[in-house]
Amino acid sequence: MTENLFESYALNETIKLNNRILMAPLTRCMADDELVPTPAMAEYYARRADAGLIISEAVIIRPDGQGYPNTPGLFSKAQIAGWQKVTAAVHKNGGKIFAQLWHTGRIAHPYFYAKDDQDAVVLAPSAIRLEGTVARMRDLTYKTPKAVTKEDIASLVLDYAKAAENAMQAGFDGVEIHGANGYLIDQFLHHDSNRRQDEYGGSSENMARFPLAVVDAIIDKIGADRTALRVSPGAYVNMAGDARDKAVFDYLLPELEKRNLAFLHIGIFDDSMEFDYLGGSASSYVRANYNKTLVGVGGYSAETASNAIADSKFDLIAIGRPFIANPDYVSKVKSKEPLVAYTDEMLTSLV
Repeated sequence: MTENLFESYALNETIKLNNRILMAPLTRCMADDELVPTPAMAEYYARRADAGLIISEAVIIRPDGQGYPNTPGLFSKAQIAGWQKVTAAVHKNGGKIFAQLWHTGRIAHPYFYAKDDQDAVVLAPSAIRLEGTVARMRDLTYKTPKAVTKEDIASLVLDYAKAAENAMQAGFDGVEIHGANGYLIDQFLHHDSNRRQDEYGGSSENMARFPLAVVDAIIDKIGADRTALRVSPGAYVNMAGDARDKAVFDYLLPELEKRNLAFLHIGIFDDSMEFDYLGGSASSYVRANYNKTLVGVGGYSAETASNAIADSKFDLIAIGRPFIANPDYVSKVKSKEPLVAYTDEMLTSLV
């Protein structure tokens, strides 16, 4: 029984969703060489407009945020114009779409934004290099980042806010700040990647200072009703967990609740994963500490998501790879048609 997935849901007085199924952000690396969305991307998103809300693939806020090839940006006029075609196509088909705003932090690589500059820096909370090679670019190894200065932090806050303004100009219905999955904002929130001893590290309040500054700056530009955030309270990708992380999120979540965001979105690949220091799954921990609209994600089927919503574990469900394989995911679930199984080969084309 999945009927509750097809109920309308009001995020707030501004935005009402046609159903509770969100299309999760899915990095496809299909922008052109200037990081401009292509006509194929407009068609790709438009075909999935039956989702209650589409969250776009992560969109970099400025050049030094890029850590993967051909990921779209939202900092140039051409990129804004490219996204206008995407949002128009989604709206024409009756859908809604948020832009996910992204800076990869220490996951970034100068190959993408300063190929000929041997002195180009990678920015992160602390100068701690991530081991390994760049995804989809196996000949590139990660660099030791520069610990951001206070001036760097102020610039980043301004650029996040500008990207949110650009998203509104591009026709998006709102933005989701990517504060999860081991990228820049998430790097500030975990002790493994944040070893600072100034007002941006050490204590829970200090570690949350930059993420909350970004949230507040974006709210000031576009309103809380159009601002959402994705978080990963359990460190599970590109960083090690630390029992002290729980205190950071114990502080952060009530602060976010005060801000009346459009929604909070869990960032995790598999929500059956449990974290000792959180006392269970990421979503159950957040639900226990955050009482407003929560989006679950991570390996759910329509049936298991419907049950979780019925049990008030979260309010909305974000579906990822099944949406790649099934542009008509919503109608198939509603009519109980079989779904096409996702395969990795599907990542190489937009359909």
